[in-house]
Amino acid sequence: MGVRSPAAPAVRGGIMLKLSRLSARSRFILNILVTIASLLLCAFLSLMRLPGMEILGIAPNWLLIWLVSWSLNRSCLDSVVAGLAIGAIQDSLTSNYPSHIMVFGLIGFLTSRLHRQRYVKEELIAVVLIVFVMTLITDGAIAFQYYLQGGKNLADLWLDYQRIGLTSALLSSLWTPLLYYPLQQWWRQFSDL
Repeated sequence: MGVRSPAAPAVRGGIMLKLSRLSARSRFILNILVTIASLLLCAFLSLMRLPGMEILGIAPNWLLIWLVSWSLNRSCLDSVVAGLAIGAIQDSLTSNYPSHIMVFGLIGFLTSRLHRQRYVKEELIAVVLIVFVMTLITDGAIAFQYYLQGGKNLADLWLDYQRIGLTSALLSSLWTPLLYYPLQQWWRQFSDL
């Protein structure tokens, strides 16, 4: 009978052992594939309205959750580029106006700067709060674009923003651990190798 170390659970140790047997190039490709697959899953979830996952017809912002999870451990440039790309994905899934490209680029920048300035640590509660605030910023920027377009008056827009922004922020922050925790565990495995 072998004795297991309490610091490394059997499942994680088994995965780490198998990953360490792969060549550096294979690990790199596998990491890219898992990252892209998780992003595509978030895009797919953005299109779906699963029972129990929405309130008042508003669903979590899965792409924003992915962007915050990505940006916490990346440089500002990587985060902004990822934000611009995810904004383009979001625009291709919805309409191109109001645009999400610059908004998501800003979210990537802000999230990366928050982590770099050591204002927050990678604790799950802090990440949930970051997602909450970044969702409010995103929805506020989208509402501001609607205001600039001139389609609605400011009072109606403010009421819509309160309902949509707070509901989206609440749902996104509640669903954050489902996506954040597995992705962070996966990305940590590659930084440990």
